[in-house]
Amino acid sequence: MKKVAAIVQDGAEPFGLGSICEVWGEPYHPDDDNPVFDFIVATPTPGRVSGATGFDLHVDHALADAADADLVCLVPKRGYRDPSPEVVELVRSVHERGGMVFAHCSAAFIIGEAGLLDGRRATTHWRHVDELAARHPEATIDGNVLYVQDGSIVTGAGSAAGLDAALHVMRQHFGSKVAATTARRMVVPPHRDGGQAQYIARAVPVCESEALSPLLAWIGANLGEDLDVETLARHMHMSGRTFARRFKEETGTTPYSWILGERVRAAEELLEQTDHSIDWVAGEVGFGNAATLRHHFGRSRGVSPQEYRRTFRTPA
Repeated sequence: MKKVAAIVQDGAEPFGLGSICEVWGEPYHPDDDNPVFDFIVATPTPGRVSGATGFDLHVDHALADAADADLVCLVPKRGYRDPSPEVVELVRSVHERGGMVFAHCSAAFIIGEAGLLDGRRATTHWRHVDELAARHPEATIDGNVLYVQDGSIVTGAGSAAGLDAALHVMRQHFGSKVAATTARRMVVPPHRDGGQAQYIARAVPVCESEALSPLLAWIGANLGEDLDVETLARHMHMSGRTFARRFKEETGTTPYSWILGERVRAAEELLEQTDHSIDWVAGEVGFGNAATLRHHFGRSRGVSPQEYRRTFRTPA
């Protein structure tokens, strides 16, 4: 990999462009002895390119200058649903000749527009995952990861995950030492645990059932109790079978899944807002012990409770 091109369009997002430039556009540093790339920024119409947050760029290179790049990096932009047809065509041609294409954040929609997502795994910012999946039902869009590589196509999740994806590509082509040196220069970890599941803002589930609403409120206030189906059914003066059926009809999920989600959500709050032990948190939300909490929390959020606390702990 020798030549790298960042592709910008009007409405270019500054963080996306900056992160790509920071990884691939740095000059030689004697202390690092890392590779230096033939790096360019290109655009459909050279000259003034508007930025997303009140800045302008002057870009000298046309898309033709990026046609022979070994790696083409697509910078996200405002109005991501409407990519330039010339950029879409560039992506197709680079892919056809065996070059690598990396889409940062919502720039994954450009790869989809080029017809290259069908049959592939990909990701994008968690806010856009459902829309990308709806547009490309033949693709597998994973909203829980920081980046995905499928063949020569790399997609990164939102904002800082672009650095994770770029360091992955750097590691793949030049080894762990070069990637770690690049990360150290940028003052970021060479590898982050987990995925973007831990960053997704999850609203408290809403249930409009008049019959179940009081019970759901009671569940939320008593997560540390034994909340098996028979116990809940008695609260509703129903048989266990009737209650389970009614619950799924009204909420779209099982009592077990609902309570599990509420317990993980409550554990998040306690991990963020208290210094109590993981065992204490597990007992408070009804998981019983730290091992059970770690199991369910890891499956749901992609990181351990300890890692989540280190990331999101709110200072007293």
